[in-house]
Amino acid sequence: MSIRLFIVDDSAFMRKAISMMVEDADDVQVVGTARDGLEAIEKIKKLHPDVVTLDIEMPRMDGLTALRRIMQECPVPVIMVSSLTYEGARETIEALETGAIDFIPKQFSFVSMGQVEIKEQLLQKIRAAAESRFRRFRKRIARKPITPPKQIHFPRMPSVKIIVVGISTGGPLSLQKVIPRLPAEFPVPIAIVQHMPPNFTRLLAERLDNLSALHVVEAQDNMPLSPGQVFIAPGGWHLYLRKRINGTLIRLSKEPRDLLFRPSADVLFESASQIYGKDVLGIVMTGMGKDGLQGAKKIKQAGGKIIAQDEDTSVVYGMPRVVVEAGIADAVLPLEKIPQALSQAVGIQTVPI
Repeated sequence: MSIRLFIVDDSAFMRKAISMMVEDADDVQVVGTARDGLEAIEKIKKLHPDVVTLDIEMPRMDGLTALRRIMQECPVPVIMVSSLTYEGARETIEALETGAIDFIPKQFSFVSMGQVEIKEQLLQKIRAAAESRFRRFRKRIARKPITPPKQIHFPRMPSVKIIVVGISTGGPLSLQKVIPRLPAEFPVPIAIVQHMPPNFTRLLAERLDNLSALHVVEAQDNMPLSPGQVFIAPGGWHLYLRKRINGTLIRLSKEPRDLLFRPSADVLFESASQIYGKDVLGIVMTGMGKDGLQGAKKIKQAGGKIIAQDEDTSVVYGMPRVVVEAGIADAVLPLEKIPQALSQAVGIQTVPI
């Protein structure tokens, strides 16, 4: 059965470009297009597509306004079509927080239309969106708990030195449910790989920093790894850790260049395990693909522990699933329980909701 795709863009060229990139796929069918948000909402209600691609800058009703209306009136997985400029990245982060499931850079369609890797990336995102647990995830994060949540008991790690996180599709909204719940006195550094281009990771760090008691920054080369700080790997760079006499420094590198993602969770996880051994706690959260699996194995081999996000609260249950199926997860937890597990691991309390 084909995935029913609806395309929203004020540019006839862009509507055609996206249509052409998916027309040869047996499992994707374009069921309609719209030139602005108002037309899109009207048609989406009639056509009931499985996935929508949505431009941000449009006349009459822009993409962010349309997205809010879609989430309220006719919820459907939405992939934003985003400019790679600073402003485009800011608006895309806002869209991901509002409910969009993923985004594609607009330049891909203009400059690289026809390139196999760009076409395949678009199709992968459409398929992941169609298979996502989007509606269940939105209901779960929106509802207020009627009864106090059950406590979990994650083992204390008396000598934990670092927490490393790998996350992709659904990450910005999911990270907002974790990092702001950690207290200012959190005693170990947290390093995060979120699959995003440059500009996007900096704005994500700024957004989380504004919401959190912890200081959240986009990592820079030779930055010291400090307790109680959160470091987000910058788009386009792998994040390594480098041990020095007076502490640990962050090292950014373009190598290896042949990995599917840069930054890569595998690179961060393996680097942390080489320096800290059994004192690493790795978290693999929502995302498409299997980045983080090999790195999680390295952490386990060194004696560290791994938490995987569960299927019900993952927007896309790809990255955590392969870790669970490999039998290396010490705990499989819903999103709302991860802050509690992190705090229990280091022996402190989470921030109340």
